[in-house]
Amino acid sequence: MSTKFIARIALSLALLSGSAVTLSACNTVRGAGQDVSSVGHNVTRGATATQGAIDRHTGVSP
Repeated sequence: MSTKFIARIALSLALLSGSAVTLSACNTVRGAGQDVSSVGHNVTRGATATQGAIDRHTGVSP
């Protein structure tokens, strides 16, 4: 077997393992939706906090 073939198999196994871990963390489609929603809310909170800090620092309000 060539090293290219072995590397390809190793990469495939790593991707499959990563996918299995990721999918098992959510358990359901609803859980995955909640995870994505949570990330969106955190991004919104971070953007709001950053905008507030910029407004306080510059003295400009929207």
